[in-house]
Amino acid sequence: MTTARVLIVDDDQVARKNLVRIFSRQGYDAVQAGSGAEAVRQVSEGGIDLVITDLVMDEMNGLELLSRIRDTDPAIEVIVVTAYASIATAIEATKKGAYHYLEKPFRPEAVTHLAQQAIEKSRLRKKVSELETRLQSHCREPALIGESPEIREVVNVSRQVAKTHCNVLITGESGTGKELAASTIHYHSGRRDKNFLAVNCGAFTEDLLANELFGHEKDAFTGASTARAGLLETASGGTLFLDEIGDMPLSMQVKVMRAIEEQKVIRVGGNQPVPVDVRIIAATNKDLKKALGAGFFRQDLYFRLNVISIYIPPLRQRKRDIPLLAHFFLTRAANKTDKKFSGFSKQAMDSLLNYDFPGNVRELENIVERAAAMARDQEIQTEDLPPDISEMDVFSFSRPDSGIKTLEEIKQDYIQWVLNKSGRNKTRAAQLLGINRASLWRHLRRNEIED
Repeated sequence: MTTARVLIVDDDQVARKNLVRIFSRQGYDAVQAGSGAEAVRQVSEGGIDLVITDLVMDEMNGLELLSRIRDTDPAIEVIVVTAYASIATAIEATKKGAYHYLEKPFRPEAVTHLAQQAIEKSRLRKKVSELETRLQSHCREPALIGESPEIREVVNVSRQVAKTHCNVLITGESGTGKELAASTIHYHSGRRDKNFLAVNCGAFTEDLLANELFGHEKDAFTGASTARAGLLETASGGTLFLDEIGDMPLSMQVKVMRAIEEQKVIRVGGNQPVPVDVRIIAATNKDLKKALGAGFFRQDLYFRLNVISIYIPPLRQRKRDIPLLAHFFLTRAANKTDKKFSGFSKQAMDSLLNYDFPGNVRELENIVERAAAMARDQEIQTEDLPPDISEMDVFSFSRPDSGIKTLEEIKQDYIQWVLNKSGRNKTRAAQLLGINRASLWRHLRRNEIED
């Protein structure tokens, strides 16, 4: 990572040079400006990560400079410093988009710590902007978003696998991005100009799944007025993504196995084999090895699919990706509305980082979309998040076996009791508990309660 560049703005030369000295000693590239106009010029030239400006200056004060910087480059964070602190000016500065408001005198370590947080937020916003630009210029390219070593490994393996013609098995919890990994493989393969089709194997009855995969001939069943090609046939030359392969009935597994081996399909109601050339990428959130042992999954199909395996870790194991993902989803939510957002407050981001996300990336996206809809300010606050996200399980600690239940255990027992009283109807249970259905669902997932 390149050295962060901090612009110090103050018409007091001594104060300005003192701050430059403090930041230079900490390894920052510290530059200075003696007026608001000079600061605007330097910002317009680019390369500035953070501006620290005095509030009271001649000609252009700190708040005016803040507005000019916001118009020039909204990604740059601004810290306003003054000896004339007041609640009114603090509120005005934050409303205009200042990262923070600092009162003189301050300790050097306080301002550098605050600056580091602001720079991280600024760079994160720039990464999101670059990602948006890249996706718009390559609109077909899927994006597995993240900076963690775990997700980078998934991206690297996906691109390497793309060069082969092998079938691939992708495993991981629901909502981790298995279909995105599959589409990444397809996009970087020699099949990218052909179809990428997906089907959820657990969403259909056996007969409907057979019709989806193999198609049917005219009059094969009541209502089949015309012949229709199935997904295996339609995806020929391209890639077929079989999601939730672990939910496929055994009898259907036999038919899919035969189609993969022979590279031929027979439509429902037909007897003429149709040649196909299709790459299979399968995915599951189940342990297929356990399913093999229990007799719920065919061993021959497992080995056919599991030529190369890719595991996508849950979001709770790669929390480093949460800020980038959250800002990316916030940018997308803003694009769908007339709202403008500067990001998340520190408290709101801390709440997200402390949450385990049982629904993984998909759940994070839904939470951010909800927050964007609920937000009244340009910055997402903790109160914009679902209530249970910011809850701290302060009573979930180890204790000696006294025979007395903790408050958290009583809470879980009560939720179970309400669920049972409502006939396991989660909508009704949530109403009785006085929470929304999503909050109840997250509690059930977090505590591994059967729903």
